[in-house]
Parts: sequence; structure tokens; C-alpha cells
Amino acid sequence: MNLSYFISKRISRGQQEGFSSTIHKIAIASIGIGLGAAIVSFLIMNGFQETIKNRIYSFNGHLLITKFSMDNSVEEVPFDINFDVYNNQKQLDFVDHMQEYAHKAGLIKTKTEVLGVVLKGVGRSFDTTSFRSSMVEGKFIHFPDSSYSNEIVLSKVIANKLNVKVGDPVTIHFFQNPPRFRKLTVSGIYETNLSEYFDSKVVIGDIRLIQRLNDWSDSIAGGIEIYLRDNVSVEEAQLKLESLLEKDMKKNFDKDAETIREKYLQVFEWLDLLDRQVGILLVIILFVICVNMISIILILVMERTQMIGILKALGASNGLIRSVFIYNGIGLIAKGLFLGNLLGIGFCFLQDKFKIIGLNPEDYYMKFVPVSWHWDVILLLNLLTFLIVTTVLLLPTAIVARITPIKAIRFD
Repeated sequence: MNLSYFISKRISRGQQEGFSSTIHKIAIASIGIGLGAAIVSFLIMNGFQETIKNRIYSFNGHLLITKFSMDNSVEEVPFDINFDVYNNQKQLDFVDHMQEYAHKAGLIKTKTEVLGVVLKGVGRSFDTTSFRSSMVEGKFIHFPDSSYSNEIVLSKVIANKLNVKVGDPVTIHFFQNPPRFRKLTVSGIYETNLSEYFDSKVVIGDIRLIQRLNDWSDSIAGGIEIYLRDNVSVEEAQLKLESLLEKDMKKNFDKDAETIREKYLQVFEWLDLLDRQVGILLVIILFVICVNMISIILILVMERTQMIGILKALGASNGLIRSVFIYNGIGLIAKGLFLGNLLGIGFCFLQDKFKIIGLNPEDYYMKFVPVSWHWDVILLLNLLTFLIVTTVLLLPTAIVARITPIKAIRFD
């Protein structure tokens, strides 16, 4: 058996009570609480980011193809979607799905209320599976084989303002010359909690209604939303898409490939800021843990000064004696990691299962604190904590080399 490991085990057994026991408990608690806090922070941050991104993507896709324009109007410049990229989407290895869309501004009226809205027209290609998580009442639009659907989906915010529910009739007056209006029926209600961008102004209807109002043919749309396959980089897909659009200069020189990040830059920069804040928190946690471990090992070395003197008098090297305290520290770290995982994973499990901590959706875009399970992140946090704190143990054990046998044996 390794001699330094054997001595370390004997020391640990002899420190079950008294001051040393308290020091050990403090060390284990500091590591456990620190790691637990790091695990909770990262899993909640990932859950927060993924929840917001998924809601944005479910409404827009990952990439947009629009006709280039300097106009900031909500209504896009129309174009014919019958071009190579759209027609051959199944041959593109980075594309999972494409769908056409168009926007049109108007006023939605009931018997007692009037509200300005933007009608987002979608077709049969709309990915209802991704959008299903945002539906809270009713059902999505039914697309008839002929003509256009007279159904629309409202947000919960708009439905509450208008005091309407599923099945109620509404009238939308569209801004155009000459003005037109359509009587429609509410088929469903959605909620993303992203009120500033969607819920407060966007209603969803049939794109064929917009095509009819604007006198467009069936192949004309305001833009195309693109959903990417899993594990495909948005930036890489954008470069590929731009390259494909540039190949047919006669038809596509005026089309622009835009990422959703570019369209909602403020939201994504805010999410990036969370990354930095949690990263800073991790640095602070590791710093506190390391300082605590240095202090604790120094106390243990001072407490075992006579033992160090005896071992040196018997011919033990500085390296062997340092290893005794390093093994002792590693044992504390292992117990601390176990406690940290128990606290962090346990708390996240309870939050994920029972939604204990709620949030104000107007401020945080969701009703409860979300948790996203990333076991690779948990493993990385454990590994990072173990490596850094174990490395730091070399600093306080260096004092062993300065202890002389005679003074150490007399030390009291």
C-alpha cells in the first residue's frame, strides 16, 4: 500500500471528533455548496436560454430569406418563391424544413374593442409541431383545399384585451387602398410570453388571405422561414445559403439571407450576457472554494506539525509528507463533490418536476424557472472543480519543506 495514502487514511480516522472534524465539515460544505450553486446556475441558465430561443424559432425558424429592401415596414417586399433553393430544399443537407409567410398590418375589431395588429399569413407548410408548445387553447388554423381559411389564431394577450375566446368572431380592417376588411373566427390562442415581439401584436392567419388582399398569385410570398437540422451551426448554414442564392444572379441577386439572431439582436445579446454573468459566478465560486481549501490544509498542517517532525526524523521526504495532506485534501474534495451533486441535481430535479419557483412572465418571458438537463455540463463542472482545487492543494502543502524536525517535534 502507498505509505502516504495509508498515513492519510489513519489521520482521517483520527479526526472524526473535535476541531479537525469541524474543519473537515467546513471544507466539504464549502465545496458542496459551491458546486451545487454552479450546477443550478448553469442548468437554469441553459434552460432559460433554450426556452426563449425555442419560442423565437417556433415563430420564425432559424434563417429568413427576404427580398432586400431599405423599407422598415412590417409588410415585406413580395417575391416569387419558385426558385432553386426553395424547390430543392430536400437536397440541402443543412435544411430540415422551409415555409413561406407574409405580414399585413390592420385593425382588429370586436363589438366593443379596437386594436392594431399584424396578421402573419402562413400556409400548409407551417411547422405546427414546433408551434404546438405555444398553443394554450383551441386548435391551429384549418386550411381548406380551395379559397382561404377564415380562421385566425390570437395571442392570449390580444384575446384578453379584446375580451374574446375560441369560437368568437372578429373583424380585421386592413391598411390599403381601397381599405378592405374580413370577418374571421378565432380558432385558437397562443402564448409565447414574448409580448414585446409577438404576443402584443401578431395574429396568425392564412397566407392565401393576404395573397387575395394584395392581388398576388399563389407563388408570391413575403419571405421564407428556414428550420435547420439538429447540430447545424446557424452561421455556417447562412454562409451556405448565401452561396446558393448567389449562384443564380439573375433571379436571386436581390434576396437576403438573415439569421433570427440578426432580426432579434437585443434578445440574443441579452442571452449572451447571461453566459458571461454565470461564467463570472463560476470563477468567484471556484476562488472561494480554493481559498477555503488553502486555509483548511494550512490548519491541518499546523495541527500535525509534530507528526511532520517525527516523519522527517525517521527519514521521510518532503514529497511523501506533502502527499499525505494532498490525499487528505482529495478525500475532502471527493466528499464535497458528492454533496454538491446531491444538492445541485436534487434542487434542479425538484424545480423541473414541481415548478417550485415561479416567475413574472412579463419580465422573464416565462412563468417558472426552467431547467435544461445537460449532463456533459455537470460532468465538466465536477471535473473542473476537482482539477483546480486539487492543483491548489500544492500551495499550502509547500510549507512542509520549511519545517525542521527538531522545531517541529518541540512544537506545541
